[in-house]
Amino acid sequence: MLSTSVPTPRAAIRVSSTALPPAVRGATAQGNGRHPPRVRGLTVLELMLATMIVGILGVIATTVYQGYRERMQIAQAVTDIGVIESAVVHYGLDNGGLPQTLDEIGRGGMRDPWGNAYQYLNHATADGKAGFRKDKNIVPINSDFDLYSMGKDGASVAPLTAKPSRDDIVRANNGRFIGLASDYDP
Repeated sequence: MLSTSVPTPRAAIRVSSTALPPAVRGATAQGNGRHPPRVRGLTVLELMLATMIVGILGVIATTVYQGYRERMQIAQAVTDIGVIESAVVHYGLDNGGLPQTLDEIGRGGMRDPWGNAYQYLNHATADGKAGFRKDKNIVPINSDFDLYSMGKDGASVAPLTAKPSRDDIVRANNGRFIGLASDYDP
C-alpha cells in the first residue's frame, strides 16, 4: 500500500506565540503567558462573611428547635394529665371516692417533661381552700380535684395569674380544659 499523505515541514505549521492574542496564548492578567493562570483563593473578608452567615443560621435553627421542643414538652404534659385524670376518675367510680394521693392509682412516681412530680389535690379531703388552684377572680378552677404540672420553672402558687404559675400545665373546669395556665381564661 502506498501512502498518500504528504509530509509537511514543521516550520510551516508552527505559529509564533507572539502572533496569537493573549486569551489564546494563556496569558494571565499579570503574566506574560509563560506561567499558568493563578487560582484565586478566598479573602479574609469573604471567610468572615461566610462564617457570620453560618453562625446566624445556627442561631435561628437553635431558636426554632428550642421552641419546637418546648411545645412538645407542653403537649406531653397535657397528655400525661389527661391520662392521670382518667385514672383518678376511674378510681373514684370503682371505689366511691377520689384517691388521696396519686400513689393510690399507681401514678405517684410519674414526672412531667421537666422532671417534676405531678401535683394532685383532692378537694373533698383538703383542709380549706387555701391550696386550691384559682383563676384571676380568685375562684377555684375545679370543684372535684386539682391536677397540674409546675411547668418549666418548677415553681407554682395557687392563683394562675401569679408569675410562677403562668407556665403551669393545669386541669381546669373539672377536666374541660387542660393546658397552659396562661391560656386559661374562664
